[in-house]
Amino acid sequence: MQGRGTFISPFPRPRCLAAAAPAGKAKLTHPGKAILAGGLAGGIEICITFPTEYVKTQLQLDERANPPKYRGIGDCVKQTVQGHGVKGLYRGLSSLVYGSIPKSAVRFGVFEFLSNRARDENGRLDSTKGLLCGLGAGILEAVFVVCPMETVKVKFIHDQTSANPKYKGFYHGVREIINAQGIRGTYQGLTATVLKQGSNQAIRFYVMTSLKNWYKGDNPDKAMNPLVTGTFGAVAGAASVFGNTPLDVIKTRMQGLEAHKYKSTLDCALKIMRHEGLAAFYKGTVPRLGRVCLDVAIVFIIYEEVVKVLNVVWKTD
Repeated sequence: MQGRGTFISPFPRPRCLAAAAPAGKAKLTHPGKAILAGGLAGGIEICITFPTEYVKTQLQLDERANPPKYRGIGDCVKQTVQGHGVKGLYRGLSSLVYGSIPKSAVRFGVFEFLSNRARDENGRLDSTKGLLCGLGAGILEAVFVVCPMETVKVKFIHDQTSANPKYKGFYHGVREIINAQGIRGTYQGLTATVLKQGSNQAIRFYVMTSLKNWYKGDNPDKAMNPLVTGTFGAVAGAASVFGNTPLDVIKTRMQGLEAHKYKSTLDCALKIMRHEGLAAFYKGTVPRLGRVCLDVAIVFIIYEEVVKVLNVVWKTD
């Protein structure tokens, strides 16, 4: 009887494997945890990397059509510090801090919400689905957070280049913009922002998902230390920079104080090409590359580590 029981074709072994499958199934991240971890990661990251964002934006606004004000990254930093002190490199930080926390919260919350429904029975997310989930997260963060906050940020930074800056702070600036242009004034460049953020997050989450799948192989629960997470994040960030810097340039022009010169996103792109040439679409690439690689690495490291802590203190299974 025992020998016969041992010899039951292939069925006992597959049932045993099926029973063991849940142990090897990747743990899903609750969207609530993603929102908390993402918000915290975004707030810390922007405080570290803002000066490079400031320099990138200044170089993009320094249009070739006018006599250039800056000769490069070093000259931009030098003139800013000489004219406004070191704190000048942090002009507009408040608007980005207020925006980065909800931006990252929405991004990771939406990504986890979508990816939890796109994973296979073992909890594995393939690269293509990672790209689509990242695209969805990028579009929603652009509409609800990024466009209004980035518009205010760019106006703040651009305002500093004028002889008599008119914005005295975040709330004062927002009030002045709304008084002069209405709510629509905080949604300039929406199309470019949606295209930029959507492609941004699609590229980043595609690369991150691909690298994670490669690293973990057949073990979806294989631990990733912060160094590995940061390295993968930096690679994902670099890929997104080379993939959509032209959209970032167009978005910045559409949100600047001289946005009235452009009738639409397409008109902006055509005028840049006509008057400044193809190279203008890659102005600010070097400072953006440094900032984004550091930015994405920091965000993913903090996000993953905070999620680990939340998994211990907040049981959602």
